Amino acid sequence: MSTLIVTLPVDAATAATELHYVLSPDGHHGERSGSATAALLPDPGRTGETVAIVPQRLLSWQRVTLPQGSLAQTPRLRAILDGLLEEQLLDEPAALHFALQPDASTGTPIWVAACDRAWLREAVQTFDAAGRRIDRIVPAWAPGPTASGQTECTVIGTPEDAQAVFVGLGPEQAVALLPLAASATGAALPEDALVRAEPAVVTLAERALARQVAVQSREDAMLAAARGAWNLAQFDFASNSRRRALRWFTSAAGAFARAPEWRAARWALALLVVAQLGGLNLWAWQDARALQRQEAAVRGALTQTFPQVRLVVDAPAQMQRELARLRQQSGAVAPDDLEPMLAAVAGALPEGRTPARIDYADGQLRLTGLTLEPAERGTLDERLAAARLAMGEEDGALVLHAAGGAQ
Repeated sequence: MSTLIVTLPVDAATAATELHYVLSPDGHHGERSGSATAALLPDPGRTGETVAIVPQRLLSWQRVTLPQGSLAQTPRLRAILDGLLEEQLLDEPAALHFALQPDASTGTPIWVAACDRAWLREAVQTFDAAGRRIDRIVPAWAPGPTASGQTECTVIGTPEDAQAVFVGLGPEQAVALLPLAASATGAALPEDALVRAEPAVVTLAERALARQVAVQSREDAMLAAARGAWNLAQFDFASNSRRRALRWFTSAAGAFARAPEWRAARWALALLVVAQLGGLNLWAWQDARALQRQEAAVRGALTQTFPQVRLVVDAPAQMQRELARLRQQSGAVAPDDLEPMLAAVAGALPEGRTPARIDYADGQLRLTGLTLEPAERGTLDERLAAARLAMGEEDGALVLHAAGGAQ
């Protein structure tokens, strides 16, 4: 995945501000680097990400212990941080943006990054105005364990304004930014510290610190910062990130609809939609033809069996009526006639059990005044089911009808 890494300016960002960037194909090696305005920065691609780095001199680092349950109270967490940090900060908490360390927990000391909220908002809005989205905001250096497992020092800046950044400092593995002159006293630089410097200040660092200094380019430092676990886009900037992602998606959809390089993809998508619609219409037509054939077969069976039927409106109902008429003419009884149902009930009722009243109408036999034990009721159900009769209960009476018939 391609990654565009941009260092935010120390001063307020504008559309004309030149931003130093590194474009990396894998997050570990720089492919291109340089300076450009936000609108002219290289594109990391649809699957790539843009990472903005906050300079170390714009950040302050504080240690706090969050009370139990505060992380679950996201709307109140900002207010809790304001109260915890009010005495530790020189500026008003309302003017600052806070971000918690990765995997922050309650009950133990954690690191909180703070920077000027208005400055960060202007930087983000500059990218928004240029049609770019920032996926992550990271610190140039952050507290915590170092890759070497010991204190590390990086000298940055220019010979006129050289500064030393310490990471993994002390038992709390703090981060500190000091002028190189203050670091050169030896009090601030541990004996086992790993020292690096940007090319512009290597000679100055070796002379001031009286030790061998490894060269680290500005681009390598930016790549290392982007690989860190910190993300300062929290609280109100986290919601801004979601809005920027939505804006980016809208812009990408517009580009897909209009850009010449997407013409082949648009044609392919259109052909796919047409093929899907054609397939659905063909499927529906085949189903309709099959249904018509089935209806024609039913109508044919009716007219062939009963030639006297001239007009077919509802073939199943008309066939049932014709069958009932034939049964009446031949004197045969139907399963829901009175005689077959009475015979089935007589053979199914427990010995000594007789109803006080019997009513029959419309294929239903109603037995009133018949009291059965639960076991007797179960036995009666089984016997009637074997005779293809179903039994229900209505107003204290047992109602029987042919199985599959109307209740």
